[in-house]
Amino acid sequence: MEKTKLLIVDDVEDIRTQMKWALAEEYEVFEAEDFSSAMELFETHRMPLVTLDLGLTSDPNGVEEGFRLLDEVLRFQRETKVIVITGQEQREHALRAISVGAYDFFNKPIQLDELNVVLRRARHVHELERENRELQRGPSSDSFEGIVGFCPSIQDVFRAVRRVAGSDAQVLISGESGTGKELVARAIHRLSERTGGPFVAINCGAIPEALLESELFGHEKGAFTGAHMKRSGRIEAAHRGTLFLDEVGELPVALQVKLLRFLQEHRLERVGGRQEIVVDVRVIAATNADLVREMKEERFREDLYYRLAVVRLALPPLRERGEDVTVLAKIFLERFAAENKKTISGFTSEALEALQSYDWPGNVRELENRVKRAIIMAEGRKLTSADLELSSTPGERYASVTLKEAREELERDLIQRTLRKHNGNMTRTAAELQVSRPTLYELMEKLGIRKPDRATA
Repeated sequence: MEKTKLLIVDDVEDIRTQMKWALAEEYEVFEAEDFSSAMELFETHRMPLVTLDLGLTSDPNGVEEGFRLLDEVLRFQRETKVIVITGQEQREHALRAISVGAYDFFNKPIQLDELNVVLRRARHVHELERENRELQRGPSSDSFEGIVGFCPSIQDVFRAVRRVAGSDAQVLISGESGTGKELVARAIHRLSERTGGPFVAINCGAIPEALLESELFGHEKGAFTGAHMKRSGRIEAAHRGTLFLDEVGELPVALQVKLLRFLQEHRLERVGGRQEIVVDVRVIAATNADLVREMKEERFREDLYYRLAVVRLALPPLRERGEDVTVLAKIFLERFAAENKKTISGFTSEALEALQSYDWPGNVRELENRVKRAIIMAEGRKLTSADLELSSTPGERYASVTLKEAREELERDLIQRTLRKHNGNMTRTAAELQVSRPTLYELMEKLGIRKPDRATA
């Protein structure tokens, strides 16, 4: 297997020799003692990893040549991971280097085993970013309407999309808010034989119940107050294409009956109309609710469920997608940095740790919004956990709070996570937390946690 190229920049030959001897087994090592020799080697070999001693001059505090080299390397190839090395008393230089784009820093004296851990992590991140760039450039880069992921669960979704797209079966997509249900629906449409037809989306939970029937089925002139002209509904608008019913669990029961009849007969009547209209449409539905539970509680019709769920696709939450968090964050960073004309080259190592450790209740949508805001507000060359409004460690998260406040914050976070896990089911949440249901209610009231709208006992 080809070794990863590593450039060691240090003006002390003994240090370079020692580092090369320790790292040569894993890396193809190159050495440079100053700015000119380093850039000559870098322009030739384009190393993905660089260790840089900032103090390249005889003056121990003279770091400007080191910073000039750091800036030139990142300008030449911004995906290179530069680990800067400074003296213990020069921490402000290390922090400055991180702010202008260095991947990480290391204090002297160098502990080679610890440095190797940092290098391996940098190499891993570089490989993930490289794979993502290849995916974006590859022939199938737009196959899923911008959906990107390497983890097994999302790859299973991609395979299922390819299979189901070739049929005309109804599809039910389930997943938490922000997981990309509409993107998957659009991918199915684009890969299907209906790709030349319209893709019409409607959020069943965003339209008032009194207007929803007219939005879906249309109305005739004079059908109700304010119906001054005949109007086709969303179902008709999707003729010979795909109708996407987002949050289908929010449909009122009366409309569920009317939708079921349309799915059975492919005919509809507008509100206030008498004429049956034939519509050729494929229906893809999506929900973040537990429709099986909704059926048991008679809030969703069982016959409609089985009409919609001929094929079921479950989208994994972001917290279960491993390294996809880092890959997606990098994609959003590159996109929003370009849009906002910001020269931001990546994330600090502690920001990457914070991205991986956070629970992402809002999933990919939340990640996208956090990165976008951070790009707009950041002042450094790399995004920090503070820019992302994430805490990388418990100590940072609970800094400047009392013990009582920290305990309450921890309890609030744990209860909210467990409620989400069980879709608001109070009995299961209490059981997992090993408290009684009355105690759980008391804790939620004390901590200001609102009972989920669809919470069950």
